[in-house]
Amino acid sequence: MRFQSFLVLAAVGLCASLSGQAQTPPANPLDAVPEAMPFDVPYGAPISLDQAQSAIASAIAEAKKHHWKLNIAVVDSGANLVAFQRMDGAQLASIAVSQHKARAAASFRRETRVFEDNIQLKQNYYTLTIDGVVASRGGIPLVEGGKLIGAIGCSGGTGSQDEVACKAGAATIK
Repeated sequence: MRFQSFLVLAAVGLCASLSGQAQTPPANPLDAVPEAMPFDVPYGAPISLDQAQSAIASAIAEAKKHHWKLNIAVVDSGANLVAFQRMDGAQLASIAVSQHKARAAASFRRETRVFEDNIQLKQNYYTLTIDGVVASRGGIPLVEGGKLIGAIGCSGGTGSQDEVACKAGAATIK
């Protein structure tokens, strides 16, 4: 009986010591203060119509290689529409989505995939409360000479298809 009492006391003591450790909350990653401002890309002159049309042409060429039907929008650094093209048969609802992705990428100076990752992978659901956010890949900032000149947005395929086409369009900007 004494041995059983000893085991019970030992188990209670072990549980008490472990529960003290389990109650220590982990550090909140949202409280981290980075040294540098993230996504601090300076603004440049707005993208020209010729550059916008060239980016769209490259995105369309990539989409055609895979038989994707996309809507492609290019906005300037102020998130104003510069050029848009809808491929034959592209989903009508994706017209507005492509423009929204481009505007979000320009306004927030980052790929829209960052927002998708914040919600899907990091579970930072507060991202959903920010006006103008699109949490779907397929919006890419256009940077020339280290300065933001606009953004391209593609929609109509899966997020990964949209992203591939956008990156092809963005590659035309040096």
